[in-house]
Amino acid sequence: MKRIASFEVNHDTLTPGMYVSRVDGDITTYDIRMVKPNGGVYLENAAMHTFEHLFATFTRNSPLGGQVIYCGPMGCRTGFYFLVRDMAAQDAIKLVQDTMAFVASFEGAVPGVSRPECGNYLEHDLEGARKMACSMLPVLAGWTAGQLSYPE
Repeated sequence: MKRIASFEVNHDTLTPGMYVSRVDGDITTYDIRMVKPNGGVYLENAAMHTFEHLFATFTRNSPLGGQVIYCGPMGCRTGFYFLVRDMAAQDAIKLVQDTMAFVASFEGAVPGVSRPECGNYLEHDLEGARKMACSMLPVLAGWTAGQLSYPE
């Protein structure tokens, strides 16, 4: 079988940040890398789960929500994929920055964590999700479209 594009990226050169993983017509897949791959520190499942609920809720309720397709964790537990349709790169960066700020300061009931709403409603960690987002705020501060390419 043909190797998929994400396996062609040299993970030894990746650092936390936001990158264009692929473009398929009007759909852009962003790689939101939150920890260094193969660095020995990985995102915790419960925190990732809560982060995903908050990220999806915030982005889909934003003015750009109609262009958001998906946000979900990477199996390697080093970040998230964020898929958008027909969205300018700088708008996507700003939306991710705003989302990180939202998650970092979120208090209250996490959306969608009751048994009827979630397939693993007992595995959530709001404090962990907040820490994940806090760690990304300085990384993404001032991020530009010129930084969206994977490092060589």
